[in-house]
Amino acid sequence: MYQTVARQALLAGGWHTLEKTFPVINPFDGSTVAQIADCGITEAKEALEAAVTAFSSFKNTSGFERSTIMQKWAQLIRANAEEIARAMTLEMGKPMLESRGESAYSATAIEWYAAEAERIAGEIIPSRFAQKRAFSRPEPVGVVYAITPWNFPAAMIARKVAPALAAGCVVILKPAEQSPLTALLLAKLWLEAGAPKDTFQVLPCADPVPVSKVLMSDARVRKITFTGSTEVGKLLYAQAAPTLKRLSLELGGHAPFIVFEDADVSAAALTVSNSKFRNAGQQCVASNRVYVHDDLTSSFEDAFAAQARGFKLGNPLDADTTIGPLVDKATLQKVEAHVQDAVSKGAKIVTGGHATGGLFFEPTILSGVNTTMRILEEETFGPVAPLVRFSSESDAIAWANNTEYGLAAYIWTRDIGRAYRVAESLEYGIVGVNDGVPSAMAPQAPFGGTKNSGVGREGGRWGLEAFLELKYISITLP
Repeated sequence: MYQTVARQALLAGGWHTLEKTFPVINPFDGSTVAQIADCGITEAKEALEAAVTAFSSFKNTSGFERSTIMQKWAQLIRANAEEIARAMTLEMGKPMLESRGESAYSATAIEWYAAEAERIAGEIIPSRFAQKRAFSRPEPVGVVYAITPWNFPAAMIARKVAPALAAGCVVILKPAEQSPLTALLLAKLWLEAGAPKDTFQVLPCADPVPVSKVLMSDARVRKITFTGSTEVGKLLYAQAAPTLKRLSLELGGHAPFIVFEDADVSAAALTVSNSKFRNAGQQCVASNRVYVHDDLTSSFEDAFAAQARGFKLGNPLDADTTIGPLVDKATLQKVEAHVQDAVSKGAKIVTGGHATGGLFFEPTILSGVNTTMRILEEETFGPVAPLVRFSSESDAIAWANNTEYGLAAYIWTRDIGRAYRVAESLEYGIVGVNDGVPSAMAPQAPFGGTKNSGVGREGGRWGLEAFLELKYISITLP
């Protein structure tokens, strides 16, 4: 199925085959999965003009009309779930088990926002004057520029594009250069669902700068939604200022996981393992720092190591593979550098610690980690978990908050008072209590961070409101 969209971009009325292409590389074996259309300034300008025209009519459709199309879209995604999952696995290395789950999540999120499209409504506003009537009217923001990351190619599209379309906006999407196939497949199914042309356009490109320059500088693009690094997010923030575009930015993370002395050791080890090693640690909400109480250090370390050793590295297309390759060489090199730096400064490798060929790196646990090591300062984005001992609740909270990031944090405790107290003290947008994947399969929940982890929230009604402007209308009766 993915070969049907190779070498093509979806813009300005339909599919366009471009002479200039770039390869999508399979991180498992280095083979070329497909040649992809490489868009630039010309395509960006054409897409923008088409989007402006499409918005002029799409904004006037009813929420019920949009909901019907979106429901059909979700049905088509479910019907083609295996092919979508396979494309994801081939282009970014995620095991098929995870890819299937992500494909299902994307359909679920689209269905949720399809239902919300029917509920967009304003309010009657009480008037002090007998001859006046007033109400509010939510209206779509306009043309949206969406930029999605490579690590969740389907879920991030669903979480950004679905609420935008539900609101009546039109979307120009630039998918990550490592994983554009999934985006093209989802857009193909959007058209098959009967959607109006140019309401969802996809511009794959090897170099995002020319495309972004066109769309960021034009005042007709009213909204930016981006998931990626904090560095790029800050650049987009600055570029959006001259035209006062609205922004949703989901940026980097450096999530702590605090395991308190009353934890169920085996359950805590499993929970931390799921949080850390899903998608080979290549997720912004992955546990990057594991703080373990002194009383549990030895038993937790053993249980956690047993979990890590239970993962199977291999071809991500194989049913029994649970850890796939890292996405590219730069990611592998950063993981290796973090481990080498920690070991050189006194950390001990409990398990793993080595690259095993290609882009594979073993699930790794480090003990004896301290604040002189890079791994406690930087997001690793790989399957490496550093363990840090603590003795008091106040220390654990202070250390967890001692970062520029504030996306996700986790704790494990059986003390309900501590659960509330610590969750409320952590400076993060998401807190999981005895839950290593609080955002999984929950399109109705808010997702986003504080500090350098971003601006705004995706998911739930908050994700929909991000694509709506509120108009106030006051009428004096004759």
